[in-house]
Amino acid sequence: MIIDCISDLHGYYPELEGGDLLIVAGDLTATHSMEEFLIFCKWIDEQKYRKAVVIGGNHDEFLIGEDTQMIVNTMLPTVYLCDSGTESDGLKIWGSPWTNTFDGINPHCTAFTGDEELLASKFALIPDDIDILVTHGPPQGILDKTRRGTHVGSIELLAHLTRIRPLLHIYGHIHEGYGQIEHTWDGPHGTGRMMRYVNCSHVNEHYEPVNKPIRIVL
Repeated sequence: MIIDCISDLHGYYPELEGGDLLIVAGDLTATHSMEEFLIFCKWIDEQKYRKAVVIGGNHDEFLIGEDTQMIVNTMLPTVYLCDSGTESDGLKIWGSPWTNTFDGINPHCTAFTGDEELLASKFALIPDDIDILVTHGPPQGILDKTRRGTHVGSIELLAHLTRIRPLLHIYGHIHEGYGQIEHTWDGPHGTGRMMRYVNCSHVNEHYEPVNKPIRIVL
């Protein structure tokens, strides 16, 4: 199964290779406007994947409100997840757009953000048997270091990952954290199970679209 992962597009829409599953982990536009969201919808409709999954991010204000579901159902030609799940080729996928606030976060871009107490309630909704977890923000200490040298990921997200132990955790948000690492769980639950963390931010810390989508083959 070929999975391409990308996040933090911020108005840049590259041509992708195509495959089985495309995952877009939030921050879809540059101006947070409905007009640019329509451009994103057209872009993702043109990509050559059997299935695409999208979540929101802290820049995606237009995805908050009573009309959100009508908007995505009408305009987005793919699967939109917000504290909800889907399946692809037998793999269970869960999407959560929530990120923790921290010193230095853009005060004008706070969609789906909150303190760790709020995030704990959101991440508690994630079932135990998820294979692919898609969040906008990173867990504490894992591909989450800013250019100031500070780890700003969520402590609650890290705690829930020890419960869920998915095969893949895909996210973005911290542009400087782009990359992937593997981790093997030990202990009585899931000993020897390998997990891959993927920060797939398309832009770097200067909002330049220099990072390629990350391809995973399962």
